[in-house]
Amino acid sequence: MTTRPTAAWRAVAARHAHSGTPYTPQLLAATDAVLGAYEAEAADLGGTASDEAVLAAVRRVVLALNDIDAEHGAYCTIEREDLCEYIDTVLSEHGVDVVALAARHGMDGDDIAGEWRDW
Repeated sequence: MTTRPTAAWRAVAARHAHSGTPYTPQLLAATDAVLGAYEAEAADLGGTASDEAVLAAVRRVVLALNDIDAEHGAYCTIEREDLCEYIDTVLSEHGVDVVALAARHGMDGDDIAGEWRDW
């Protein structure tokens, strides 16, 4: 199972605690909760789920992350890349061919979250 981006963010926060970091405990906890729910949903879907079910799961996690970013304003370029890669990797680990899914729906295979992403 892939490591959540928040693990790396926690390490950065620990190294820079004295000078400040955008990775507040509240941001990390909220992000972990959303990613945990997404992981569980992806596991329940498995590799035989319909495209619509998979995309609905992606939409839900992205919209929840939008809400977190609106509250905390901490997802920038690095975080965006980390989160998008994570979303794809979780699906791949559960048997979803993300590139094929994206192609079937005219989406960018490197950013299936992009349709709903505000961060």
